[in-house]
Amino acid sequence: MNRILELVRNKYFLSVLAFVVWMLFFDKNDMISQFEFRSEVNKLQEEKDFYVKEISQVKKDLNELNTNLNTAEKFAREKYFMKKDNEDVFVIIKETPKD
Repeated sequence: MNRILELVRNKYFLSVLAFVVWMLFFDKNDMISQFEFRSEVNKLQEEKDFYVKEISQVKKDLNELNTNLNTAEKFAREKYFMKKDNEDVFVIIKETPKD
């Protein structure tokens, strides 16, 4: 018990303890902020990965559209529901069951 009292009365220990408490809880870069920043970075990295994948897919589609006329017609029919004058287009939408 006496040793603990000596440790608590030590000015260097108190200084280090105050510094650690300050850095962990009161500084502008405290642990809570660091956790929030880390989660934000992870979320942004996931978004970046998604958009990089989407960009590569769009570039592939664009290259395919520029090189093949049949692909351009297929793309127009699927994405924009375009049709020839003597055709009818039926759009089927699958509904998900509601719980």
